[in-house]
Amino acid sequence: MPKIDEADETLLLDLLNTTPVVDGVPRDDLADVEAGREWLAAHGQPPAEGEWRTLIDARQALQRLVRGGGSASSVARFVDGVSHRPSVVDEGITWTLDLPRGRSAAARAVLAWDALRASSPGRLRPCANPECRRFLVDHSKSNSARWCSMAICGNRMKARRHYERSRRPQAD
Repeated sequence: MPKIDEADETLLLDLLNTTPVVDGVPRDDLADVEAGREWLAAHGQPPAEGEWRTLIDARQALQRLVRGGGSASSVARFVDGVSHRPSVVDEGITWTLDLPRGRSAAARAVLAWDALRASSPGRLRPCANPECRRFLVDHSKSNSARWCSMAICGNRMKARRHYERSRRPQAD
């Protein structure tokens, strides 16, 4: 089975992160058809309304899975009919992914999730900031990344802990 493609990992993470909290307000970057079509086109996917609708459903199922809820069977319909077709070339065998029409972006995201789950267990996870709804893929050697962004969530959480420690009464 072919390994995860970097573009598909990016597609998955970008999809999961389309419902951020910005300045304390939840936002949906795929809220309407036009935004969905633009997002799909920017990720090299067919910018069709059917693709967008299926992508929204896949996003919800994948977010629930990554947060530890639901089961893998919740994403089965997005990969139904997907196949890899081998072709013999001078260098060996190449694989072509055959995707169902209207579900190609959703199928790619689900396949990327499964490849990460199998090859890098626990590395795709939600941000540790409870006020954030973003996700991260931890590529660090120590598997210790906690925040979607060190500059945003990491800094906020560290500053919050520092403030809480500084407010505690000092022991004599």
